[in-house]
Amino acid sequence: MRVINMFAEVDSVKCTGCRTCEKVCPTLSIKVQGEKDGKKAAVALSTCVGCGACSERCQFGAVSLKNLEVPRTIRVDSSVVDRKKVSDLCLKAKLHPEQVLCFCTGTRAEEVAAAILLGASSPEEISRTVGARTGCKVECIQPILRLLVAAGRELRPVEGGWQWYGLTPTVWDIPESVVKKYSSRGFYFKEDRALFKKLLEAKIEGGD
Repeated sequence: MRVINMFAEVDSVKCTGCRTCEKVCPTLSIKVQGEKDGKKAAVALSTCVGCGACSERCQFGAVSLKNLEVPRTIRVDSSVVDRKKVSDLCLKAKLHPEQVLCFCTGTRAEEVAAAILLGASSPEEISRTVGARTGCKVECIQPILRLLVAAGRELRPVEGGWQWYGLTPTVWDIPESVVKKYSSRGFYFKEDRALFKKLLEAKIEGGD
């Protein structure tokens, strides 16, 4: 869930049409448009989540954040999706349903899982529906990608998108040959996996 208080606004005088803002937008809400000699960035307010990635990266100071007159909330109610399906998807991705995936917005794995089960098939769609800041490329997008893979979604950048779709290996992905080789050298891969598995399978308070 995310409460949207701001939106991006482009100063057409300062904008050079360099496309930097377009490349860093996690929801594909800002696009450079126009003729060859007059290309300027334009914002789709209906999908802009006011994350500030565009204004932070614009070297010409052409993009700024403005306050919305009326804040809006974007969220997916995970309770409308079968709880077991949500939990099973999270566990398959080696994530606890109540685990926070995006620290900027407090978005939990169960909400992202629900969004995927309801049809979201890319990080951009998930960012639009729950507000997670997938544009950071590491902290938030990685668990989201793992949930998409667990749901059988193909990791393929959407048309016109710039997001990086690459999974970073975790302790779960270490080959058994490596685990066996280094377990005698002070590495505790098996013990770590056992502990993480125990945490993942812990009964969710209020759950089934």
